[in-house]
Amino acid sequence: MPNFLPTSSNLSLSLSLSLSASAAISLSLQQIPAISVFGRELQSALLQTPEGRSLATAPGTDGERKKSVQCAGSDGESIGNCPFSQRLFMILWLKGVVFNVTTVDLKRKPADLQNLAPGTHPPFITFNGEVKTDVNKIEEFLEDVLCPPKYIKLGARHPESNTAGMDIFAKFSAFIKNSKPDANEALERGLLKTLQKLDEYLRSPLPDEIDHNSIEDVKVSNRKFLDGDEMTLADCNLLPKLHIVKVVAKKYRGFDIPKEMTAIWKYLNIAYTREEFTNTCPSDKEIEIAYADVAKRLVK
Repeated sequence: MPNFLPTSSNLSLSLSLSLSASAAISLSLQQIPAISVFGRELQSALLQTPEGRSLATAPGTDGERKKSVQCAGSDGESIGNCPFSQRLFMILWLKGVVFNVTTVDLKRKPADLQNLAPGTHPPFITFNGEVKTDVNKIEEFLEDVLCPPKYIKLGARHPESNTAGMDIFAKFSAFIKNSKPDANEALERGLLKTLQKLDEYLRSPLPDEIDHNSIEDVKVSNRKFLDGDEMTLADCNLLPKLHIVKVVAKKYRGFDIPKEMTAIWKYLNIAYTREEFTNTCPSDKEIEIAYADVAKRLVK
């Protein structure tokens, strides 16, 4: 049986992400009490106990890299789908935490794991005997514990960046779960409206991009991400969901994010060049499988 809890009493953090069954990530930290975070896999019923595969490495603050051995997806190799767990994984990666992963099959999870938070759906975190189940609270906790000077802050400087695109996933869910043809057009318009709002935010210059002493008027932002040229917590939250929208809406509704929304496409394409996103992201196939029973056919 895999060891999914930290072996050190006060110098490690264990994170279980939603990667097909589950995975426990042991991280080398200093002066931090034992922490455990557990995540889920949305289509675990499709899986057998997978063999751990070395799929990614995460950078350490000293430049050292350690292998991340993660559970397989439905094909026995790839990462499974869960944007909430990917969000937490991206945070750890961006902070440069050195980590190792040990696989745990959630269908046959050890009794100790089941007893940590009975009746609670992952992802969740335990700290000093207290269980935290809200992903936003877990994010706040990691940002507070993994802090300067050893770890960078990932909070957005502009409050608007934290809410940009916040309605997209809800509109997408309503659109993809609908089975009534007469409601499809209105739901698609609702999704397009939220995407357009995000595109406008990404195109609009942030206050620090505007030089008030210059005679030139900056009309279009040149930044790479929501809050600037570096990823923040806002991106860790939005990007996994936005990618799912792109993949699933195309597969099950023939819907593409309009090419005219150039800022969104620029945002996604830049994310696809970043290992913090790509090495924690499931394949398109895994995302499609996860939504196979969620997406509803339009029935006349």
